[in-house]
Amino acid sequence: MTDAQRAAEDEGRSAAEERSLFSHEPVAPDATRAYGDHPDQVIDFYAPLSGSAPAPLVVVVHGGAWRAPYDRAHVTPFARFLARRGFAVAVPEYRRGGAAEGEAGHWPRTPDDVAAALDALPRLAAEALGGRADVRRTVLTGHSAGGHLVLWAAARHLLPEGSPWRTDAPPRIRGVVALAPIADLEVAEKLEVCGHASLQFLGGPDLFEERRPQADPALLVPSGVATTVVHGREDLDVPPAVSEAYAEAAARAGEVVGVTLLPGVGHFPLIDPAAGACAVVAEEIAQLAW
Repeated sequence: MTDAQRAAEDEGRSAAEERSLFSHEPVAPDATRAYGDHPDQVIDFYAPLSGSAPAPLVVVVHGGAWRAPYDRAHVTPFARFLARRGFAVAVPEYRRGGAAEGEAGHWPRTPDDVAAALDALPRLAAEALGGRADVRRTVLTGHSAGGHLVLWAAARHLLPEGSPWRTDAPPRIRGVVALAPIADLEVAEKLEVCGHASLQFLGGPDLFEERRPQADPALLVPSGVATTVVHGREDLDVPPAVSEAYAEAAARAGEVVGVTLLPGVGHFPLIDPAAGACAVVAEEIAQLAW
């Protein structure tokens, strides 16, 4: 097989994986609560579909390169998949790119919203799910740009002094399972991930290096939070090298980050209930939550 044939085969597989993920109908939540006044400042909640005891709470942060066309709807089948496995699930929405074609992110509104949503989460989960959710056993998981956001959220206590999102202590969570995350913004830019989405997210070339200390998970280690990364070896959208660079940065800082590379898997099966990779993700979450 020639390189051109192999590339065409890889692109065809990736396209089929994307079609499979987006073929699922969105799943309506059991409850929705607002954490702010903007229409995007909401969290959807899914009650566990098995068991009677309070269940661990899994927070699912969606990806889509921080761009406006990609909202939480495409991860709602994954949320229901986790609910069927006995988890309580929260799916926060957040403000993303603006009206410009392909604009990624909305600095500082995107981090504003993620910080506010997670700060409000224990109270809102109690309101929405009552005794069905055990917020003491919270696990954050996010896909792609959402993987970036959960790694960032777990390390807010390491943000520079004066940062509006800095916290005094690590979050009270069991851990993070980051799925094909844009976890090292510098490496992502070198690889032109998602059409230079990281560069756009931070405001362009003039602001990229200035804002990286407040935004790049690879600079916010060691977090002290149990962290696992799951990545498809055949991911064309966010190459595994991005996750590996993050894990190497953590290791240099004295922290071990678990990295699971799934052979024959691309970008989208990690959150596709029809794919076997999704079950692997659920098991990684369970290992931290229970």
